[in-house]
Amino acid sequence: MILTTEQPRFAEAAVAAGEAMPTLWGLTPVQLHDRFWAARGVQAVRLGERTELVPHAELFLLTTPATLVLFRLAPLIDRLSWEQPELLWLRLAHNRDRDYREYALRDSRGQFLRFERRYAGQETRIGRVALTSERTIAELWQRAADPRQGWARLRRATFRRRRASAAINGRVYRAADPHELMQSVRDLVGLWKQPDATINRARSGPGEIWRDTTVTVPRGITAVGPVWIGAGRRLDATVSLVGPTVLWDDPGARPEAEILAWDEIEPSQRLGNPAAPRPAGPTRGFGGKRFFDITFAALVLLVTAPLFPLVMLATWLEDGRPFFFVHHRQGRGGPTFPCIKLRSMRKDADKIKHELLEANQVDGPQFYIEADPRLTRVGRFIRKTNIDELPQFVNVLLGQMSVVGPRPSPDAENQYCPAWREARLSVRPGITGLWQVRRSREPGLDFQEWIRYDIEYVETMSWRTDLRIILETFRVLLRGN
Repeated sequence: MILTTEQPRFAEAAVAAGEAMPTLWGLTPVQLHDRFWAARGVQAVRLGERTELVPHAELFLLTTPATLVLFRLAPLIDRLSWEQPELLWLRLAHNRDRDYREYALRDSRGQFLRFERRYAGQETRIGRVALTSERTIAELWQRAADPRQGWARLRRATFRRRRASAAINGRVYRAADPHELMQSVRDLVGLWKQPDATINRARSGPGEIWRDTTVTVPRGITAVGPVWIGAGRRLDATVSLVGPTVLWDDPGARPEAEILAWDEIEPSQRLGNPAAPRPAGPTRGFGGKRFFDITFAALVLLVTAPLFPLVMLATWLEDGRPFFFVHHRQGRGGPTFPCIKLRSMRKDADKIKHELLEANQVDGPQFYIEADPRLTRVGRFIRKTNIDELPQFVNVLLGQMSVVGPRPSPDAENQYCPAWREARLSVRPGITGLWQVRRSREPGLDFQEWIRYDIEYVETMSWRTDLRIILETFRVLLRGN
């Protein structure tokens, strides 16, 4: 049995049915959000909520009861330290996938075939919050009747020269939407590496599991990725956990929420610590990555342009037209795009593939035969030299792909593993990637390595990681692999 990111849907269904909000370690999603910020020395202060402002908080996050937010605090630390504004306005841009729908497909006789998930693209949501170290400003915000009055009070209470503003990437959730509340917790699972900093019931291990004090994790259990397990849950050693995922408190064993002792929060988790956890890769550096993609792709196409007419002529002499092969793959957020390659196979390759399925040499959804009879003579050469991949740099220029990222795959392949699918579709697919340069091609391991390296890339992506992968790609090409 495998438990994946689909498990929290049961919690959403319970809320939709009018049942109580599910909890984890006795805390609701909103309380978990507040504990996350408390671990960084930041108290969430909501409009109209007369909670006590604690003296041990280093910053106050001013928001509304309708909104939860997650963003990286580290880039703002220097500005807060050097400019020392009384109030820092933040405009958060959240590039998020629109809701998707899952369909149960049946054949003509009405028998079940498979589940299929269909995506509806992306949208950008804007959130507005503020940071302040001044207790009096936080109190003004608390006492305001509505956001308009609240923002007006803050403007009047602070001098223009003591105010600052910043636009950053972040994550914005509607607190009234059960689906988004559950999603905020799932994002916390991948983002927050030490929940025990402000949650005493959270216990570490094994691996990336965080469990309630009442939970025993049996020996031999398999966990891939971070998993949070609530109170009263019972696990079987045969269960595999694929994170990031949440197993909420058993309603019959739900504990009382513990009071947060601000003065006992470990300093290592507080404001300004350079070792504080960073958000998952998709929220970092998209602007710089896009600039690099455009520059690199334009340069490659300029240098390799003379190869195209030569390959096209050789293809025409051997097997006629077309010169290019277009296959629809899923991009960031789920929408499909035409992935372009120089044609390396015979025109009837799709028909022949059905006859060769038993000869497939790899596991998982992909298809690979070392001496593939569908390849033309020209195709074998451009496949071996990877020349057939060059037109994909046009996809990079169009913003459909990146130079480095998960391998672009069609919807049919992405249906195999929900956690893997969600991770790889959160970023643009790439011409090269971690899996391409590290895969071993050992029998029975290829698909597992594909999942492992895609998730690893998404969680750790940075310009340094991309540069290492590009250099390793050149080494692989020079070795002729």
